[in-house]
Amino acid sequence: MKKLIFLIVILFNTNCYSEEKKSTFNKDLFLKAQKEGKIVVINSWNKTCPTCAKQVVILKDAEADFKQVLFLSFEQTVDKEIAKFLEIDYWTTIVVYKNNKEVSRIIGETEKSIIYANIKKAT
Repeated sequence: MKKLIFLIVILFNTNCYSEEKKSTFNKDLFLKAQKEGKIVVINSWNKTCPTCAKQVVILKDAEADFKQVLFLSFEQTVDKEIAKFLEIDYWTTIVVYKNNKEVSRIIGETEKSIIYANIKKAT
């Protein structure tokens, strides 16, 4: 019975935050933005991760609220070369860059205010 309840909770959480996720990371675009001093937010996710799904929803809102910021994402388990290039080890990682420097790195965070505060550090 416990296993059935656990399965239902996992499925409900995943579906409740469903948002289309796709990899948008492009190394050339990332390097160009860094060279130009732009703010870049990278999101590492996995399609089966409920925390990742929550972050995708928040970052979609952030993209509308921070128009000067470039938002890029990639699927951690599929795009392993990107993960290695960015030194990102966890699915639920959000990294903020500005002027070729990492400004902020948060892992597993789903509070909108905290994610926004980390983006604002670079603005």
